[in-house]
Amino acid sequence: MARPIGEEAVGQLFIGARTHNRWTDRPVDPALLERAYTLAALGPTSMNCQPARFLFLSAPEAKARLLPALAPMNVEKTRAAPFTAIIATDSRFYDQLPRTFPHLPAAREMYASNAEFAQVTAFRNGSLTGAYFVLALRALGLDCGPMSGFSEEKVNAEFFPDSQWRANFLVNIGYGDSSELFPRQPRLPAAEACVFL
Repeated sequence: MARPIGEEAVGQLFIGARTHNRWTDRPVDPALLERAYTLAALGPTSMNCQPARFLFLSAPEAKARLLPALAPMNVEKTRAAPFTAIIATDSRFYDQLPRTFPHLPAAREMYASNAEFAQVTAFRNGSLTGAYFVLALRALGLDCGPMSGFSEEKVNAEFFPDSQWRANFLVNIGYGDSSELFPRQPRLPAAEACVFL
């Protein structure tokens, strides 16, 4: 039976965690990103479909290919981040279902024969795994800055021109400079955002 985690862990994952826009010079070990992926992949997806894919950029020449696709406000913080992850979805995720969901042999054909169903499933579940990834990064002591201010068309053309991967959102990753944080913006209270029937 699951038990509540301690308040310190809750604080690290949610209350104390912030979206970072400035970064320290402390390097990030790629092994931490692999571990964050491994943790995120344990999160639930429909039929264990696992459509999320991750492209990690750190080399200046790789970052330079991404910068023209970004909204102006996102350029410098992305250039400075030790890593930027392109969280993508695999449009043919269903080809892996015989391996990841073997007890239902017909699962692959359910998606292969219905492009709209496959697209919606890939986007929804890829987004879920991307969110799990953000929490995994925080759990491992990293800071991050998820963002969507970019041209999907340009990113796909630059990084996935002949691929079944498609960009969903971006995450800058590193050890954040807390002195440069903006004040936390208001969140809607449960009374406004939640309905119980």
